[in-house]
Amino acid sequence: MKAIVKPTGRLEGTINALSSKNYTTRYMLIGALAEGTSTVYYPAHSEDSDAMRRCIKDLGAIVEEDDEKMTITGFGRKPKDVKELNVGNAGAVLRFLMSVASFCPEVTFINAYPNSLGKRPHDDLIVALQQMGVEIEHQNGKLPITIRGGHPRGGKISVSGNVSSQFLSSLLFMTPLLDEDSEIEVLHDLKSKVIVGQTLEVIEQAGVRIEASADLMRYKVPGKQRYSPQKYVVQGDYPGSAAILAAAAVTNSDVKVLRLEEKSRQGERAVVDVLRAMNVNLTHDNGVVHVQGNQRLTAGEFDGDHFTDAVLAMVAAAVFAEGTSRFYNVENLRYKECDRITDFVTELRKAGANVEERQSEIIVHGRPEGVPGGVEINAHYDHRVIMALTVVGLRSEKGLTIRDAHHVAKSYPQYFEHLLSLGANIELVQD
Repeated sequence: MKAIVKPTGRLEGTINALSSKNYTTRYMLIGALAEGTSTVYYPAHSEDSDAMRRCIKDLGAIVEEDDEKMTITGFGRKPKDVKELNVGNAGAVLRFLMSVASFCPEVTFINAYPNSLGKRPHDDLIVALQQMGVEIEHQNGKLPITIRGGHPRGGKISVSGNVSSQFLSSLLFMTPLLDEDSEIEVLHDLKSKVIVGQTLEVIEQAGVRIEASADLMRYKVPGKQRYSPQKYVVQGDYPGSAAILAAAAVTNSDVKVLRLEEKSRQGERAVVDVLRAMNVNLTHDNGVVHVQGNQRLTAGEFDGDHFTDAVLAMVAAAVFAEGTSRFYNVENLRYKECDRITDFVTELRKAGANVEERQSEIIVHGRPEGVPGGVEINAHYDHRVIMALTVVGLRSEKGLTIRDAHHVAKSYPQYFEHLLSLGANIELVQD
């Protein structure tokens, strides 16, 4: 599908934030790892969360749903003996389930997206699982990956955190179920510490104890624990909402987004502060973010590691700011569905934006007058790239055509529907 994004002068209206993908996948996983039946209210519906649904069912969980909630009867530490798992293009689902699969005799994670997830490295988690006695066959750290487990062992485990925090989260979900106590040490740096906080939050809600150091670099995990079945309520999603808020910021607008908790542990909650720092007229009260945009933004400098999944949306807003913006500490963007630094900067330049890249930075020389546009853009099969480029297209002189725009469904299937409801001038064309 192509999205033909045309210049849009005004956005106006109110939408509900979609449910958080990160919390939905985590609640589904701990529901599957519990012995008993858990209930998840307002679960997200996206390709990523659907991948987790599919895989935990394959592993033996019983999942039932209605319009409001999902019930999950878990398999505990005894997943079904399944030969293959298809996680689609969901990197977090793959990494979380690699540790769970170590309880199985032999499972192969297939390579369904060779041009996206198939290119992403998982070496750091592979090395950690091998320390636990798990045999793993892989293609230089990439899919397809075969896990030969059955009896993973606890003890002293080290894992690198400088590519992704998902490797650490995977171990934190699995190690409490082992017979032995575990000590996990994070090597090098740890990216996206706020997201690790989300993992620890949901694990604690399920009654499992983990002792974490203040800097989140060391963990003591007692063994022989069990996840308790619980009731969970999924909060609104900041990463997806960031693109809606950016679109409102760069247009004349009066837009409200509901269900965004002020005290959320989602790191992307920082976009509220980022947009305020860019002088966007914004309030945040009682779970409602209200943007009254006037097309006038100012540049700033921001540590993107605090809001990884919203960096691209904020860069898109900065394209139209007065002055030069710098988003630093974002090297881990290179290891996502695509290289979200080089690939995104390349497409922004096609649209007429003045942007530069460094190994771990994106630098934006703002053009308050707008950008020319009038070109066709390659989305690189990446939902975050699609959302951010749409923001740019709304403020371009001649619009933008975004190829493969259907991949936005990976995290936000209703994205274009929500923008259209606010008055965006977008035409969706099936290829």
